[in-house]
Amino acid sequence: MGRWRRARAARRSQVPEALWRMVESALPFLDYLPADGRPRLRALALEFLAAKEMAAAQGFELTDAVRLSIALQACVPILELGLDYYQGWVGIVVYPGDFLIPRRHTDEHGVVHEYGEAALGEAWEGGPVVLSWAGGEGVNVVLHEFAHKLDMANGATDGMPPLHAGMSREAWARAFGEAYAQFCRFVDEGHDPWLDPYAAESPSEFFAVASEAFFEAPLLLREDMAAVYEQMRLFYRQDPAEGERRARALSPR
Repeated sequence: MGRWRRARAARRSQVPEALWRMVESALPFLDYLPADGRPRLRALALEFLAAKEMAAAQGFELTDAVRLSIALQACVPILELGLDYYQGWVGIVVYPGDFLIPRRHTDEHGVVHEYGEAALGEAWEGGPVVLSWAGGEGVNVVLHEFAHKLDMANGATDGMPPLHAGMSREAWARAFGEAYAQFCRFVDEGHDPWLDPYAAESPSEFFAVASEAFFEAPLLLREDMAAVYEQMRLFYRQDPAEGERRARALSPR
C-alpha cells in the first residue's frame, strides 16, 4: 500500500480515546516520549495497522486492544525513522503464549535432527513477525522482534542496522563489540546481569535486547553502556533517557 493510501486509511480509522488511554496505560515507557511524541506515535500506529496484516494463532483472540498495543510498541523504534523502515513484508502472527519453531541440525556424523524450539518471538527477513502475546517476565517481545526487523533492513542480521549518513560504522562496531564482549564475559563468569542474559547469544540478539532496554530502561542503559546508548540515540534519533529523567522529576518515587 502506498504512503498516501496508508495515510488516508489511517485518517478514516476511528479509535475511541478511551481505548487509546487504556492501551497506553499498560505501556509506561511511552511516558519517555517527547511532548509531541504521543500524538505522532498514534498517527504512525494507525498507518502501521493500515499497512500490516495481523492474524491470530492457536485460538488467540485478536482484539482491537491487542492490535493497537502491538502497533504502538512496534512504532516506538521508528517514530523518528518512518514506516518505510518496515517495508518489504506485511504479516504479523500472534500466539497466546510461546510456540514451537521447526529447527534442523546436522551433527558431526552427518545425521539430520529435526526438532521444535520453544520461542516467544521470531522475525524472518522478508517474512512475517511472530509474537507471543503472553511474552515473558522482563521481556518486551514486540520491541525485540521489531528491532530484529530493523537489523535485517540492510540484508544482514548482524547487530548493525543501516546507519544514517554521518554515523560511523567503526564507532558503532567499537561500541557494540566492546560492550558485547564484556557482557558475554560477565555472563560466562556466572554473574546475574540486569540486562536479559539472552543478549549473550549473538551480536544480533545483543542489539535486540539492548533496544528493549533503550526504550524501557534508558537511564540504566545509558549509565551502564554509555557508548552503546549514544550509538542507539543516533540511530533511533531519540533520547528516551532524557524522557525518563523528566518523567521521574514529575513523578518522584
